[in-house]
Amino acid sequence: MTKSNENYESLSALGNPAAIPARYDPSVLETVPNRHRDNDYFIKFNCPEFTSLCPRTGQPDFAALYISYVPDERIVESKSLKLYLFGYRNHGDFHENCVNSVMKDLIAALDPKYIEVWGKFLPRGGLSIDPYANYGKPGTRWEAAAEYRLTRHDMAPETVANR
Repeated sequence: MTKSNENYESLSALGNPAAIPARYDPSVLETVPNRHRDNDYFIKFNCPEFTSLCPRTGQPDFAALYISYVPDERIVESKSLKLYLFGYRNHGDFHENCVNSVMKDLIAALDPKYIEVWGKFLPRGGLSIDPYANYGKPGTRWEAAAEYRLTRHDMAPETVANR
């Protein structure tokens, strides 16, 4: 279960030595109240050293993982997010599953208005995979925004020269 904290002093990871998780564990995610619920805004995280394992070969897979979300009542505490993402380094799963699991775990922890997760994985065997997943809270304008964003995702892809 995700730990929800009403004040910063009760956060277990922030300001304390923390062991890097040896396995994937969504329970390390901690949240704090969003102090700016009166306006919508994006929070974006860039994890350029995301690592997971191929579930068939056990070989490491490397990616830049981008997480963007519009919070509702809660925001994720960044150190707990780092620890959570580090837990994937010994986790065997396909790229698409990693991206969707990260998104769904953050939805469970935060209940955001909108979230998107994009993994840009380095190639193995001459092929790079860049899965993208998003979600907009049902019944809000963010539900339509998610559909719009998904149907237009990567319509003008970046030039990729070295991966």
